[in-house]
Amino acid sequence: MTEIRSHTTIDLTTENNTEQQIMKILILNCGSSSIKYKMYDMGGQAVLAAGGIEKIGSQGAFLKTKSPVAEKTFYEIPDHNTGVEIVLKALTDPEKGCIKSLEEINAVGQRIVHGGPFSASTILTPEIFAEWKKYLALAPVHSGVQAKCIEAVQAHLPQVPQVAIFDTAFHQTIPEHAYLSSLPYEYYEKYGIRRYGFHGTSFRYVLQQSAKVLGFNPTEKKLIICHIGNGISISAVKGGQCIDTTMGMMPNEGPMMGTRTGDLDPSSLLYLMEKEHLTTQQATDIINKKSGLLGISGKTNDMREVIELAENGDEKALLAFKMYNYRLKKYIGAYAAILGGVDYIIFTAGVGENQPPVRKGCLEGLEFIGVKLDQDKNEKIYGQETVISTPDSKVTVAVIPTDEELMMAEDAMRLISAK
Repeated sequence: MTEIRSHTTIDLTTENNTEQQIMKILILNCGSSSIKYKMYDMGGQAVLAAGGIEKIGSQGAFLKTKSPVAEKTFYEIPDHNTGVEIVLKALTDPEKGCIKSLEEINAVGQRIVHGGPFSASTILTPEIFAEWKKYLALAPVHSGVQAKCIEAVQAHLPQVPQVAIFDTAFHQTIPEHAYLSSLPYEYYEKYGIRRYGFHGTSFRYVLQQSAKVLGFNPTEKKLIICHIGNGISISAVKGGQCIDTTMGMMPNEGPMMGTRTGDLDPSSLLYLMEKEHLTTQQATDIINKKSGLLGISGKTNDMREVIELAENGDEKALLAFKMYNYRLKKYIGAYAAILGGVDYIIFTAGVGENQPPVRKGCLEGLEFIGVKLDQDKNEKIYGQETVISTPDSKVTVAVIPTDEELMMAEDAMRLISAK
């Protein structure tokens, strides 16, 4: 497959020199039955509004706003086009909105989960949109609704430019020997089966912010960035570029996750399908929605609840916790090996930022690669930009909260300003 580069790429090491201006940018993150949104005034990187729609296409659909007013309103929302319309009405509501007119919106940034071979964020021209749609089959559940959201914005805001921010773009620097599977090469040529990676927008933000907070040049350092939420990605970054990541063609490969299996012997899945007479869709639901922490504990996919259950003597929860940390540690060790050493280990996303027992559990025993965790500091850190390793640790371990929406808004501003 051919790598597709946009006309404007984002330089992690260079500050934006465009004259600062008031630019209002709407960020949309469309899921299979949801639309999350944030409106930014990029003059001061202020969040003007935030919220989301849930249960699209189902009874009890609602809009939940976080700012400028926190409230929950129920609507009949049969599709994503209606959802986008409701979001735009909320933004311009005379009493509760943040703008007076839709004409104040300068750009819309759309999060695209699977960008196929696209290697950077790009303005969505009709030609680019048509090219991206060739790769919908790589992530039909996510990409299908994201295409609908793009079309809905085109319908409601025909004069407003849209920017596609691809979660997979950050990983396009992975070398061929690392991104190819060992299936017959012809399947890569015919169907694009390879490692794409996900959470790329988060990785870009965390790499940029880590360099700023910790004071290093990313082109000169080796990092292992651990995006640990309900879904988990770990990436090896060398010279400012991703050289490997844990998620593959779809977001299931890698460590054990909240409801996903992570790494799995494919023969075991085929065996299970035969024994249980499962359809492809049923098997897909098992590995994506019924496994991981939920599958082992039998009770929850929430790490906070797993830890509480384990502390109260629940053996299955304790087993799930041990498996989870063990698999995280395996990847950290593996990536230290392919990097030829590591300078920084960064934790981000919900679990990575807020669960000290997980950070401690997956770093125990890694002293041989130079990791010395400050146990007291680690126990006190929840969602703060902080170093949690000891002063004499050869590897700096830090927590850097992610902000994917801000990264998306910055991409949109740079691209639109350049245009």
